[in-house]
Amino acid sequence: MIKRVNRMAIDLPIPAHGDMNAAAAVQELMGGKFGEMSTLNNYMFQSFNFRAKKKFKPFYDLVASITAEEFGHVELVANTINLLSVGNTGPGDPDIAPLQNGKDARYSLHFTTTAQTAYPGDGMGRPWNGTYVNNSGVLVEDLLANYLLEIGARTHKMRVYEMTTHPTALTMIGYLLVRGGTHILAYAKAIEMATGVDVGKMLPVPSLDNTKFDYAKGFINQGLNNVLYTWGEPEYRDINQIWKGPNPETGEQLRVIDGMPKGAPIPDLPELPEQFAPGIDLDDYHRILKRLKSNM
Repeated sequence: MIKRVNRMAIDLPIPAHGDMNAAAAVQELMGGKFGEMSTLNNYMFQSFNFRAKKKFKPFYDLVASITAEEFGHVELVANTINLLSVGNTGPGDPDIAPLQNGKDARYSLHFTTTAQTAYPGDGMGRPWNGTYVNNSGVLVEDLLANYLLEIGARTHKMRVYEMTTHPTALTMIGYLLVRGGTHILAYAKAIEMATGVDVGKMLPVPSLDNTKFDYAKGFINQGLNNVLYTWGEPEYRDINQIWKGPNPETGEQLRVIDGMPKGAPIPDLPELPEQFAPGIDLDDYHRILKRLKSNM
């Protein structure tokens, strides 16, 4: 089971105005082949289907731990898309076309299929699909697939970072660059532990230096490039058999935190009357409130 905590991984800037096309670009980091839905589902199904969990427990613990974090990454990207949709339309009579901005937006699904919120698809509106999951059941093959998936995800994040100047998007991407680089290193160390092969020599790890990205620096200063989490569960503490020693990029010591990130409040999205969302007027609200109180 996954314990749901009603907090996001980090605090996101709440914008006065969003950016429709920035939201469209960030969608690639949600449901693209190398998006957060792919990392989540790859590791989740590998953890569900892992064979000989007790025998290879440190590797199972590693995949399971990162699975839990990836759920939070999907949540973070979704909330970023939602915040980038703030102020793009306004309420009005249907005949004045209050959603007219949607017809010129690159991602019309945000105005038709959702109420200007995240969609489980890529930057072009193609739905995410399960063919993006690699779960062979062969330990080293799956670890290598995860390593390459994180490398591809890093490339996409760097490109989307360069597509927008919106601080909400850049804050989220800066954080994911730091954490994604950590996961690249984690899978590289796991492959080395399983095979004895120095992955950096076999297939050079791309530079994980995030100091060129201004919005990543604060997270580096917090040491988030050096930590993995147990999520407070003693069953996953054996990741410390893999996640140990110095960070090859910085020389700083790698650490396992027996817990989870502090997190930040999840934004409460305002009503959007022009999208009929949530579609409940004041009279409806009072009737619902009366029914709720009658059951207390």
